[in-house]
Amino acid sequence: MNKVQSPKSKVQSPKSKVQSLRKKKIAVLMGGTSAEREVSLSTGKAILEALKRKGLKVISIDVDKDIAKRLLKERINLAFVALHGRGGEDGTIQGLLELLGIPYTGSGVLASALALNKAQAKKVFKFHELPVPRFQVLKKEDPESRIQDLRSSLPLVIKPAQEGSTIGLSIIHVKRDIKKALKKAFRYDEEIIIEEYIEGKEVTVGIVGDEALPVIEIRPKDVFYTYEAKYIKGLTDFIIPARLSKRVYSRVQEIALSAYHALGCRHFARVDIIVSKKNKPYLLELNTIPGMTATSLLPQAAAKRGISFDDLVCKILEMAL
Repeated sequence: MNKVQSPKSKVQSPKSKVQSLRKKKIAVLMGGTSAEREVSLSTGKAILEALKRKGLKVISIDVDKDIAKRLLKERINLAFVALHGRGGEDGTIQGLLELLGIPYTGSGVLASALALNKAQAKKVFKFHELPVPRFQVLKKEDPESRIQDLRSSLPLVIKPAQEGSTIGLSIIHVKRDIKKALKKAFRYDEEIIIEEYIEGKEVTVGIVGDEALPVIEIRPKDVFYTYEAKYIKGLTDFIIPARLSKRVYSRVQEIALSAYHALGCRHFARVDIIVSKKNKPYLLELNTIPGMTATSLLPQAAAKRGISFDDLVCKILEMAL
Protein backbone atom coordinates (compact mmCIF):
# COMPACT_ATOMS: atom_id res chain seq x y z
CA MET A 1 0.00 0.00 0.00
CA ASN A 2 1.23 3.49 -0.74
CA LYS A 3 2.28 5.33 2.38
CA VAL A 4 0.30 8.39 3.33
CA GLN A 5 0.79 11.27 5.68
CA SER A 6 0.03 10.42 9.28
CA PRO A 7 -3.25 11.87 10.55
CA LYS A 8 -1.68 12.85 13.88
CA SER A 9 -1.32 16.56 13.18
CA LYS A 10 -4.34 18.73 13.79
CA VAL A 11 -6.36 20.77 11.36
CA GLN A 12 -6.06 24.30 12.63
CA SER A 13 -8.95 26.75 12.67
CA PRO A 14 -8.39 29.22 9.80
CA LYS A 15 -6.92 32.60 10.62
CA SER A 16 -8.32 35.77 9.15
CA LYS A 17 -7.46 34.94 5.54
CA VAL A 18 -10.76 36.04 4.06
CA GLN A 19 -9.34 39.35 2.81
CA SER A 20 -8.34 37.84 -0.54
CA LEU A 21 -11.79 36.26 -0.83
CA ARG A 22 -13.50 39.63 -0.38
CA LYS A 23 -12.25 40.63 -3.84
CA LYS A 24 -13.98 37.66 -5.47
CA LYS A 25 -17.55 37.20 -6.62
CA ILE A 26 -18.46 33.74 -5.37
CA ALA A 27 -21.22 31.42 -6.53
CA VAL A 28 -22.57 28.54 -4.49
CA LEU A 29 -23.67 25.95 -7.06
CA MET A 30 -26.58 23.92 -5.71
CA GLY A 31 -29.75 22.03 -6.55
CA GLY A 32 -29.25 20.49 -9.97
CA THR A 33 -31.30 17.63 -11.36
CA SER A 34 -29.96 14.55 -9.56
CA ALA A 35 -31.89 12.33 -7.15
CA GLU A 36 -30.13 14.23 -4.35
CA ARG A 37 -31.44 17.66 -5.38
CA GLU A 38 -33.21 18.43 -2.09
CA VAL A 39 -30.15 17.53 -0.02
CA SER A 40 -28.01 19.70 -2.29
CA LEU A 41 -30.34 22.67 -1.77
CA SER A 42 -29.97 22.27 2.01
CA THR A 43 -26.19 22.03 1.74
CA GLY A 44 -26.01 25.02 -0.59
CA LYS A 45 -28.20 27.19 1.59
CA ALA A 46 -26.08 26.46 4.68
CA ILE A 47 -22.87 27.28 2.80
CA LEU A 48 -24.38 30.47 1.35
CA GLU A 49 -25.39 31.74 4.79
CA ALA A 50 -21.96 30.91 6.24
CA LEU A 51 -20.17 32.89 3.52
CA LYS A 52 -22.55 35.81 3.99
CA ARG A 53 -21.74 35.82 7.70
CA LYS A 54 -18.07 36.07 6.70
CA GLY A 55 -18.92 39.22 4.77
CA LEU A 56 -18.15 37.77 1.32
CA LYS A 57 -19.79 38.71 -1.97
CA VAL A 58 -21.72 35.54 -2.71
CA ILE A 59 -24.78 34.41 -4.66
CA SER A 60 -26.49 31.06 -5.05
CA ILE A 61 -27.15 29.45 -8.43
CA ASP A 62 -29.59 26.57 -8.91
CA VAL A 63 -27.79 24.64 -11.63
CA ASP A 64 -29.61 23.88 -14.89
CA LYS A 65 -28.74 23.61 -18.59
CA ASP A 66 -28.02 27.36 -18.74
CA ILE A 67 -25.37 27.26 -16.02
CA ALA A 68 -22.50 28.33 -18.33
CA LYS A 69 -24.38 31.45 -19.47
CA ARG A 70 -25.29 32.31 -15.89
CA LEU A 71 -21.71 31.99 -14.63
CA LEU A 72 -20.44 34.26 -17.40
CA LYS A 73 -23.28 36.77 -17.00
CA GLU A 74 -22.70 37.04 -13.24
CA ARG A 75 -18.91 37.31 -13.75
CA ILE A 76 -18.20 34.65 -11.18
CA ASN A 77 -14.58 34.44 -9.97
CA LEU A 78 -14.87 31.46 -7.62
CA ALA A 79 -17.34 28.59 -7.19
CA PHE A 80 -18.28 26.55 -4.15
CA VAL A 81 -19.68 23.32 -5.59
CA ALA A 82 -22.52 22.11 -3.35
CA LEU A 83 -24.06 19.71 -5.87
CA HIS A 84 -24.60 16.10 -4.78
CA GLY A 85 -24.92 13.15 -7.15
CA ARG A 86 -24.80 13.23 -10.93
CA GLY A 87 -24.04 16.52 -12.57
CA GLY A 88 -22.26 17.67 -9.42
CA GLU A 89 -20.02 14.93 -8.09
CA ASP A 90 -19.29 13.14 -11.35
CA GLY A 91 -16.82 15.58 -12.86
CA THR A 92 -19.22 17.26 -15.30
CA ILE A 93 -19.64 20.61 -13.53
CA GLN A 94 -15.94 20.49 -12.68
CA GLY A 95 -15.09 20.13 -16.38
CA LEU A 96 -17.27 23.11 -17.25
CA LEU A 97 -15.63 25.25 -14.57
CA GLU A 98 -12.20 24.22 -15.87
CA LEU A 99 -13.16 25.32 -19.39
CA LEU A 100 -14.47 28.64 -18.08
CA GLY A 101 -11.33 29.18 -16.00
CA ILE A 102 -13.25 29.47 -12.72
CA PRO A 103 -11.52 28.03 -9.63
CA TYR A 104 -13.80 25.73 -7.61
CA THR A 105 -13.94 23.77 -4.38
CA GLY A 106 -13.51 20.04 -4.12
CA SER A 107 -11.90 17.35 -6.23
CA GLY A 108 -11.09 17.73 -9.91
CA VAL A 109 -12.68 16.08 -12.93
CA LEU A 110 -11.05 12.65 -12.77
CA ALA A 111 -11.21 12.16 -9.00
CA SER A 112 -14.85 13.25 -8.96
CA ALA A 113 -15.80 10.87 -11.77
CA LEU A 114 -13.99 7.95 -10.17
CA ALA A 115 -15.44 8.54 -6.70
CA LEU A 116 -19.05 8.76 -7.85
CA ASN A 117 -18.74 5.60 -9.94
CA LYS A 118 -18.41 3.13 -7.08
CA ALA A 119 -17.50 0.28 -9.43
CA GLN A 120 -14.48 2.15 -10.78
CA ALA A 121 -13.53 3.46 -7.34
CA LYS A 122 -13.50 -0.08 -5.92
CA LYS A 123 -11.17 -1.20 -8.70
CA VAL A 124 -8.77 1.64 -7.84
CA PHE A 125 -8.97 0.77 -4.14
CA LYS A 126 -8.19 -2.88 -4.89
CA PHE A 127 -5.20 -1.84 -7.01
CA HIS A 128 -3.88 0.09 -4.01
CA GLU A 129 -4.47 -2.97 -1.80
CA LEU A 130 -7.11 -1.27 0.31
CA PRO A 131 -9.59 -3.59 2.03
CA VAL A 132 -12.96 -3.63 0.25
CA PRO A 133 -15.84 -6.13 0.53
CA ARG A 134 -15.97 -8.75 -2.23
CA PHE A 135 -18.03 -7.32 -5.07
CA GLN A 136 -19.35 -7.92 -8.55
CA VAL A 137 -20.40 -5.37 -11.18
CA LEU A 138 -23.56 -6.17 -13.13
CA LYS A 139 -24.94 -4.45 -16.23
CA LYS A 140 -28.51 -4.51 -17.51
CA GLU A 141 -27.55 -6.46 -20.60
CA ASP A 142 -25.71 -9.17 -18.64
CA PRO A 143 -27.18 -12.69 -19.00
CA GLU A 144 -29.58 -14.16 -16.45
CA SER A 145 -26.95 -16.76 -15.50
CA ARG A 146 -24.79 -14.08 -13.87
CA ILE A 147 -27.69 -13.13 -11.62
CA GLN A 148 -28.25 -16.78 -10.68
CA ASP A 149 -24.59 -17.03 -9.59
CA LEU A 150 -25.28 -14.50 -6.82
CA ARG A 151 -27.81 -16.65 -5.02
CA SER A 152 -25.19 -18.61 -3.08
CA SER A 153 -23.56 -15.52 -1.58
CA LEU A 154 -26.20 -14.17 0.84
CA PRO A 155 -26.48 -11.75 2.52
CA LEU A 156 -25.77 -9.19 -0.21
CA VAL A 157 -25.83 -5.44 -0.73
CA ILE A 158 -27.23 -4.37 -4.11
CA LYS A 159 -26.92 -0.73 -5.18
CA PRO A 160 -26.57 1.53 -8.23
CA ALA A 161 -22.97 2.26 -9.23
CA GLN A 162 -23.50 6.03 -9.44
CA GLU A 163 -25.92 7.16 -6.75
CA GLY A 164 -25.38 8.46 -3.24
CA SER A 165 -27.40 8.75 -0.02
CA THR A 166 -28.23 4.99 -0.20
CA ILE A 167 -30.64 5.71 -3.09
CA GLY A 168 -31.62 2.45 -4.78
CA LEU A 169 -29.79 0.35 -2.18
CA SER A 170 -31.09 -2.95 -0.76
CA ILE A 171 -29.72 -5.46 1.72
CA ILE A 172 -30.77 -8.97 0.72
CA HIS A 173 -31.03 -11.89 3.16
CA VAL A 174 -33.27 -14.28 1.19
CA LYS A 175 -32.97 -15.41 -2.44
CA ARG A 176 -36.49 -14.43 -3.45
CA ASP A 177 -35.69 -10.73 -2.88
CA ILE A 178 -32.74 -10.58 -5.30
CA LYS A 179 -34.66 -9.82 -8.48
CA LYS A 180 -36.71 -7.12 -6.78
CA ALA A 181 -33.53 -5.47 -5.49
CA LEU A 182 -31.89 -5.68 -8.93
CA LYS A 183 -34.91 -4.04 -10.52
CA LYS A 184 -34.85 -1.28 -7.91
CA ALA A 185 -31.12 -0.57 -8.44
CA PHE A 186 -31.43 -0.65 -12.24
CA ARG A 187 -34.06 2.11 -12.04
CA TYR A 188 -31.24 4.49 -11.14
CA ASP A 189 -28.34 3.21 -13.22
CA GLU A 190 -27.36 0.97 -16.13
CA GLU A 191 -24.64 -0.54 -13.96
CA ILE A 192 -25.02 -1.85 -10.40
CA ILE A 193 -22.82 -3.31 -7.69
CA ILE A 194 -23.45 -6.48 -5.76
CA GLU A 195 -21.19 -6.85 -2.75
CA GLU A 196 -20.95 -9.03 0.31
CA TYR A 197 -22.72 -7.67 3.37
CA ILE A 198 -20.30 -6.98 6.22
CA GLU A 199 -22.00 -6.95 9.60
CA GLY A 200 -20.33 -4.54 11.96
CA LYS A 201 -19.91 -0.94 13.08
CA GLU A 202 -20.33 1.76 10.45
CA VAL A 203 -17.98 4.72 10.79
CA THR A 204 -17.09 7.73 8.68
CA VAL A 205 -13.95 9.84 8.39
CA GLY A 206 -14.03 13.45 7.28
CA ILE A 207 -10.95 14.77 5.51
CA VAL A 208 -10.04 18.44 5.17
CA GLY A 209 -6.96 19.41 3.24
CA ASP A 210 -4.78 16.37 3.75
CA GLU A 211 -5.74 15.43 7.29
CA ALA A 212 -8.28 13.14 8.89
CA LEU A 213 -10.83 14.53 11.34
CA PRO A 214 -12.18 12.58 14.34
CA VAL A 215 -13.90 9.34 13.36
CA ILE A 216 -17.70 9.28 13.75
CA GLU A 217 -19.63 6.12 14.61
CA ILE A 218 -23.02 5.87 12.91
CA ARG A 219 -25.77 4.01 14.77
CA PRO A 220 -29.02 3.99 12.76
CA LYS A 221 -32.16 2.93 14.59
CA ASP A 222 -33.33 1.22 11.38
CA VAL A 223 -31.77 -1.97 9.95
CA PHE A 224 -29.25 0.11 8.03
CA TYR A 225 -28.36 3.74 7.32
CA THR A 226 -31.26 4.56 5.00
CA TYR A 227 -31.92 7.83 3.13
CA GLU A 228 -34.44 8.77 5.85
CA ALA A 229 -31.98 7.86 8.62
CA LYS A 230 -29.42 10.21 7.06
CA TYR A 231 -31.65 13.26 6.93
CA ILE A 232 -34.45 12.93 9.50
CA LYS A 233 -33.40 14.01 12.96
CA GLY A 234 -33.65 11.35 15.65
CA LEU A 235 -33.41 8.29 13.40
CA THR A 236 -29.65 7.90 13.88
CA ASP A 237 -27.22 8.33 16.75
CA PHE A 238 -23.76 9.74 16.01
CA ILE A 239 -20.91 9.01 18.43
CA ILE A 240 -17.76 11.16 18.28
CA PRO A 241 -15.14 9.84 18.61
CA ALA A 242 -16.14 6.37 17.42
CA ARG A 243 -15.88 3.59 20.00
CA LEU A 244 -12.90 1.77 18.51
CA SER A 245 -9.63 0.56 19.94
CA LYS A 246 -6.70 2.93 19.44
CA ARG A 247 -5.20 0.56 16.87
CA VAL A 248 -8.40 0.19 14.83
CA TYR A 249 -9.15 3.92 15.10
CA SER A 250 -5.75 4.80 13.60
CA ARG A 251 -6.15 2.13 10.94
CA VAL A 252 -9.55 3.54 9.91
CA GLN A 253 -8.05 7.03 9.49
CA GLU A 254 -5.13 5.58 7.53
CA ILE A 255 -7.47 3.73 5.15
CA ALA A 256 -9.55 6.88 4.65
CA LEU A 257 -6.51 8.96 3.73
CA SER A 258 -5.18 6.21 1.46
CA ALA A 259 -8.51 6.11 -0.40
CA TYR A 260 -8.50 9.91 -0.71
CA HIS A 261 -5.01 9.86 -2.20
CA ALA A 262 -5.66 6.83 -4.41
CA LEU A 263 -8.46 8.66 -6.25
CA GLY A 264 -6.51 11.94 -6.36
CA CYS A 265 -8.96 13.93 -4.24
CA ARG A 266 -8.38 17.42 -2.88
CA HIS A 267 -9.75 20.01 -0.44
CA PHE A 268 -12.28 17.83 1.43
CA ALA A 269 -14.15 14.53 1.38
CA ARG A 270 -15.81 11.96 3.61
CA VAL A 271 -14.95 8.26 3.61
CA ASP A 272 -17.39 5.57 4.79
CA ILE A 273 -15.99 2.41 6.37
CA ILE A 274 -17.49 -0.65 8.05
CA VAL A 275 -15.58 -2.31 10.91
CA SER A 276 -16.44 -6.00 11.10
CA LYS A 277 -17.14 -7.90 14.32
CA LYS A 278 -13.54 -9.13 14.08
CA ASN A 279 -12.37 -5.49 14.08
CA LYS A 280 -11.31 -5.49 10.43
CA PRO A 281 -12.13 -2.25 8.56
CA TYR A 282 -13.58 -2.45 5.05
CA LEU A 283 -13.71 0.57 2.77
CA LEU A 284 -17.22 1.23 1.43
CA GLU A 285 -17.10 4.48 -0.53
CA LEU A 286 -15.74 8.01 -0.73
CA ASN A 287 -17.90 11.14 -1.06
CA THR A 288 -16.17 14.06 -2.74
CA ILE A 289 -18.99 16.49 -1.86
CA PRO A 290 -20.39 15.35 1.48
CA GLY A 291 -23.35 17.05 3.14
CA MET A 292 -22.44 20.49 4.47
CA THR A 293 -25.23 21.64 6.75
CA ALA A 294 -24.36 22.51 10.33
CA THR A 295 -25.57 19.06 11.43
CA SER A 296 -23.90 17.04 8.63
CA LEU A 297 -21.17 14.55 9.48
CA LEU A 298 -18.12 16.42 8.16
CA PRO A 299 -19.03 19.65 10.03
CA GLN A 300 -19.75 17.59 13.16
CA ALA A 301 -16.26 16.10 13.01
CA ALA A 302 -14.75 19.53 12.40
CA ALA A 303 -16.66 20.94 15.38
CA LYS A 304 -15.20 18.17 17.54
CA ARG A 305 -11.77 19.43 16.48
CA GLY A 306 -12.76 22.98 17.40
CA ILE A 307 -13.48 24.30 13.90
CA SER A 308 -16.76 26.18 13.52
CA PHE A 309 -19.03 25.59 10.53
CA ASP A 310 -18.35 29.06 9.12
CA ASP A 311 -14.59 28.63 9.46
CA LEU A 312 -14.76 25.19 7.85
CA VAL A 313 -16.64 26.55 4.83
CA CYS A 314 -14.19 29.43 4.51
CA LYS A 315 -11.17 27.12 4.81
CA ILE A 316 -12.46 24.93 1.96
CA LEU A 317 -13.09 28.01 -0.18
CA GLU A 318 -9.56 29.29 0.49
CA MET A 319 -8.12 26.02 -0.76
CA ALA A 320 -9.85 26.56 -4.11
CA LEU A 321 -7.70 29.66 -4.62
